[in-house]
Amino acid sequence: MSEMFTRGCHDSTSPLWYAAFSLDQPLAQGNDVSTNSAAATAKPLTKKELQKFKELLEEKRRAVVDRARQTLTENMMLDPSDLPDEMDLASAEYTQSFEFRLRGRDKSLLSKLDLAIKKIDDGTFGNCESCDEPIGKKRLEARPETSLCIRCKEDQEREERTLG
Repeated sequence: MSEMFTRGCHDSTSPLWYAAFSLDQPLAQGNDVSTNSAAATAKPLTKKELQKFKELLEEKRRAVVDRARQTLTENMMLDPSDLPDEMDLASAEYTQSFEFRLRGRDKSLLSKLDLAIKKIDDGTFGNCESCDEPIGKKRLEARPETSLCIRCKEDQEREERTLG
């Protein structure tokens, strides 16, 4: 198993790992998941594909903004008359706090979505910010707001785990 980690397959629970390898076989030569061969041969995105990604990003943006509005109108206030005892109040406060943390994550997602839309407009969408290689189309379809290719993202996650 340790051979797999040293060869670039950093996490045996990764969907990429399951897609490329069976659980009982060592990593085969040349099957290093951290290589970016799909992105290296990727064709530039067409105008039609860029438009599709822009529509997808704008739809995701609308959904995030709608969730934020819903939180502000429905989850902002705690009415003490609806909470007869301290346990109900504590539970409601915990739920409210959890909702606000989720909206904090949405705020980060919103800025990523806005940046991706801006990149489509200025012609840099689909290029990795770290290595400047094209990001694979399948990765963009799965997470259009991404700014890193799969190899650079794996490197970033590996570094984050190392640093704690």
